[in-house]
Amino acid sequence: MKTRCIVLLGIGHTNAEILNHWAESPIPNCRLVCISKFPTATYSGMLPGTLANQFSREEMQIELAPLVERAGAELILDEVIGLDAETRTINFANRIPLAFDALSIGIGSVPADWDRFDSPNLIPIKPMQTFIERLDQRIEQCQNNAKEPPKIVVVGGGVAGVEIAFCVRARLASWVPARPPSVQIVTSGEEIAGGMSQRSIRKLRRELSNQSINVITRFPVTEVRENSVSDRSGRLQHADIVLWATGAVAPPLLGKLNLPTDERGFLATEATLRTIAGGPIFAVGDAGTVAANPSPKAGVFAVRQAPVLWHNLRATIQGSPLSEFDPQKDFLKILNTGQGRALLQYKGFSFHAHWCWKLKSYIDKGFVGKYRV
Repeated sequence: MKTRCIVLLGIGHTNAEILNHWAESPIPNCRLVCISKFPTATYSGMLPGTLANQFSREEMQIELAPLVERAGAELILDEVIGLDAETRTINFANRIPLAFDALSIGIGSVPADWDRFDSPNLIPIKPMQTFIERLDQRIEQCQNNAKEPPKIVVVGGGVAGVEIAFCVRARLASWVPARPPSVQIVTSGEEIAGGMSQRSIRKLRRELSNQSINVITRFPVTEVRENSVSDRSGRLQHADIVLWATGAVAPPLLGKLNLPTDERGFLATEATLRTIAGGPIFAVGDAGTVAANPSPKAGVFAVRQAPVLWHNLRATIQGSPLSEFDPQKDFLKILNTGQGRALLQYKGFSFHAHWCWKLKSYIDKGFVGKYRV
């Protein structure tokens, strides 16, 4: 019997869980191939805490080679440059094409619009694998050129941007303990933390004020210079470092795959997570959008998609019916505020306390621990 090939492109939340399933019960007469640009996967939930020096960098990283080896799979470290859906082949920058019988695409998302600017002080939060290293290099450059701590502007007032602002302030405080950090958030929106309740937003606003993190709304950045950002009306904010944490858009690669996309460039899928183009190609996590029932781009949905994807990969090989993903309406949200506390929101309740951070830390470490070998 011919050996079939299942490919995981990107080892994010969903595809990483497929590796665990495969280790326990591999699909007969199949090989599993994993493709990544990096030898590690970074768990996004722990990035803010690592930024705030609450975890080591190693704690948020998942080494792919031992994870893949444990599953009896193969790992390709290379850049994918295209896909031929008809012949079911993946094209690489530095190796021969790879044929597949089923493919799961989970390469995440990127911040919107950062690539419109070219300035040495602009640091997008993705790729997460190199974010803290790039940030520390820039902080060191600023420290060598001035006695004052660098002024940091976080572009993006969503939950991610607010969390980054809290945690980069904590990092700056450790770099220059004798001087107060300078951090502010600029956002094109009228309010911060979209998707959070008004009660939670009030608590976040209060904590931002307590930590002297200024928030400027209705400030769409149109220019990034070496020491400032400005909007279309010419308003200027000084910035030695600009951290770009805007809303999620599709990575450029998704536009090169010749598959149907939504208005933001993410791959459009059926409820089965299979692309609406048909064929044995699935898109999971941030990379895909269920066209009839879109969900927010949040890691919790990627994790919940894993059992559906696992069933559907097996079903694709076996020729049996596919299952559908039914996203939950509400989910636990915990936002790290950078000083050993976190804001927790669930089902109308909102708390800001140390125990919330302890819970978040417990959940995050438990999640990463599942993929350590």
